[in-house]
Amino acid sequence: MDISGSITALATPFAVDGSLDLDAFGRLLDQQLAGGTQAVVVAGSTGESHFLEHDEFKRLLAFAVKHINKRVPVIAGTGEAGTAKTIATTRLAKELGADVALVVAPFYVRPTQEGLHRHFLAVADQGGLPVILYNVPPRTGCDIAPETVAVLRDHPGIIGIKEARGDAERIRAMAELIRPDFVYLSGDDGSAHQAMLAGAAGTISVVANLVPGPFRAFCDAARSGDAGRTASATARLAPLIDALNCAPNPIPVKAGLALLGLGLAAPRLPLVELEPGPALAKVRETLAALAPLATAA
Repeated sequence: MDISGSITALATPFAVDGSLDLDAFGRLLDQQLAGGTQAVVVAGSTGESHFLEHDEFKRLLAFAVKHINKRVPVIAGTGEAGTAKTIATTRLAKELGADVALVVAPFYVRPTQEGLHRHFLAVADQGGLPVILYNVPPRTGCDIAPETVAVLRDHPGIIGIKEARGDAERIRAMAELIRPDFVYLSGDDGSAHQAMLAGAAGTISVVANLVPGPFRAFCDAARSGDAGRTASATARLAPLIDALNCAPNPIPVKAGLALLGLGLAAPRLPLVELEPGPALAKVRETLAALAPLATAA
């Protein structure tokens, strides 16, 4: 299975009453496929996974699997704070037809490196799906060290890492771990060009929710190693990527999706909608430069 290129960490649209808006989700999936997205993540952190009820997770993932119908890989966000719960969610994702599990480092509990090692091995042994590790220290409170990744990649069920640290030292360390059976994927839109030029196989992106076509072109340029094309594609996307940093993810990207007519702007509490003002105006302005808006709201 090829997990590479432009991969979108999908947002989860909600209706006015707070329920899943599967109609909007279907349109979002169609937009992604038309734009050349090469895989999707369902119920990741951008998809507000920890705000989804058990039945909602099942309905959302089953809908995505059926709608996509094997056209691109479906990656399910299955990481939880506890190992047993992560294994159970990963098994459920397999039953629902997901191709791969994206497993974030256990959050809030701050495990040691040995704890992380045992956790990911247990999920890979017992979850039933190929595992992509997900390292995002600002959200989880712990960092999967490159030395730990180097050991975990020897497990045949652990096929890659989404690394959201975008500093040059970490990019170099991850690039050194690439093997034919273990991929490095960037998890940070702002430094994704540097990661892909260093050898990362692709990017699991937030901004690709809004502009899948331009993001695919960006990934193609960076993966080709063409520094000039990459610089041009990066400059085109940079204002929108910067605009989405105005509030915690997925608040700004959901505001952008609402401007495109792909669901409402409101996330679930304790996250709140991006209010009218300079930040929303910047999202609108930078998005309009790349994609036709469905509304002037």
